[in-house]
Amino acid sequence: MNQVHTLNIEIDWKLISIISKIDRFDAEWTSIEKKEGQSLKQLKAIATVRSVGASTRIEGSKMSNEEVDVLLSDLTIDKLEDRDSQEVAGYFEALDLITESNDGIDITENSLKNLHNRLLKYSAKDDWHKGNYKQLSNSVEATFPDGSKQIIFETAKPGIETEDAMRALIEWFTNDLETHPLVKTAIFCYEFVSVHPFQDGNGRLSRLLSSLLLLKFGYKWIQYVSFEHEIENRKVEYYQELRKCQAQRPGEEITTWIYFFFDALINIQNQLMAKLNTEGIESSLSPKEKSILVFISDHPGTKSGEIATKLNIPNPTVKKILSQLVSKNIIEKYGSGPGTNYGIK
Repeated sequence: MNQVHTLNIEIDWKLISIISKIDRFDAEWTSIEKKEGQSLKQLKAIATVRSVGASTRIEGSKMSNEEVDVLLSDLTIDKLEDRDSQEVAGYFEALDLITESNDGIDITENSLKNLHNRLLKYSAKDDWHKGNYKQLSNSVEATFPDGSKQIIFETAKPGIETEDAMRALIEWFTNDLETHPLVKTAIFCYEFVSVHPFQDGNGRLSRLLSSLLLLKFGYKWIQYVSFEHEIENRKVEYYQELRKCQAQRPGEEITTWIYFFFDALINIQNQLMAKLNTEGIESSLSPKEKSILVFISDHPGTKSGEIATKLNIPNPTVKKILSQLVSKNIIEKYGSGPGTNYGIK
């Protein structure tokens, strides 16, 4: 058993093998990125919408990805009247800052407070606490589809206990130059959620921090696929792992949390490659063909006009490419006339 920060982890050959698998993908990513330019732009746009939608829904938002997409495509202050819209807008801005400017964001207490302030920028109900550590006790709750809530675990007490825990976490993260970056990321996010330093928004911020740390450690592929969407799909397992480990606090063993975190990363690596290499056919496609295929894979039932508008490609060109993709047996055509739409085979 190895102690890292204040936590215990069983580092064995199985864990090392999983880390190597994630890193092998990362080593191949540079060449993939050069080859897949246009498709990656579309994937990033799709991933952003999915991440914003998923991470806010985990915390109780009711907005679908389609509703999130509509809101983000024309984001104005007067449209942010309800809480869900305010949280979506704040998450989008914080995520955009992280993906575009991660090199300039140091891992400090001030940076975390600034990100929290950005995350809750539009939430009127959070004006009294955003950007500052919590003043009242809080606990981690799971919100389920029927609206019911369940306490997952208690958190650090406000005041000195929270301040000391956050200071110690940042100091460890800054000074530990031996622990593998993937392990450091998983530990940081676990410990952040366990401390729960802010009054609200801790779950959303922890998922943003996952992307921030991975990007800062050079795992650039994370911005093209949604880590948040993966967590949303495994929400029950996510809370179970947190609760199981946190119940032993302090000095808990978090090996199963590390495995969960890494399994989520491997899953989204596989999803990313599946989008880029559907049945191995896409390597022969042009950038426009690939971007259209990627769009259809995430918007089944879409029509040619919608594709043309979203991708800024002339409609006649879109129709020609769609016809070619149908003839190559890559996509399927449904209906006829104005109702014609397309889906992946």
